[in-house]
Amino acid sequence: FIDKNSIVRAFSQRNLRLLGAKNMAKIIFLPNEDLCPDGAVVEAEKGESILNVALRSDIGVEHACEKVCACTTCHMIIREGDSIAESDELEDDMLDRAWGLEPESRLGCQALVGDIDLVVEIPKYTVNMVSENH
Repeated sequence: FIDKNSIVRAFSQRNLRLLGAKNMAKIIFLPNEDLCPDGAVVEAEKGESILNVALRSDIGVEHACEKVCACTTCHMIIREGDSIAESDELEDDMLDRAWGLEPESRLGCQALVGDIDLVVEIPKYTVNMVSENH
């Protein structure tokens, strides 16, 4: 007996894409002096949070509240791409506290990747009262 789920997990997202499953978008993270000095271009699955994509790609974005929309440490700016759903009231309230807020600002833990490639800037500073990286 072969478990179908095991077979699916055995295929990497890259292999699925080669087979025609186009669920991936590209995210270009602009250079950030501390987190990714050279920038990064990574693939992201539709519905995945931008924060999870960054963390999976070894871009150490802070996330003090553990991704529950209770802080602004994962504040990001979407420079290009508009396939992300609008922010909700809770996220907007949190973003009002973010350093360097811009109209394109989003919390990385709440912004889910859509079908269109994105260009994302990670601001140099965050507001984090409990930073563990002293």
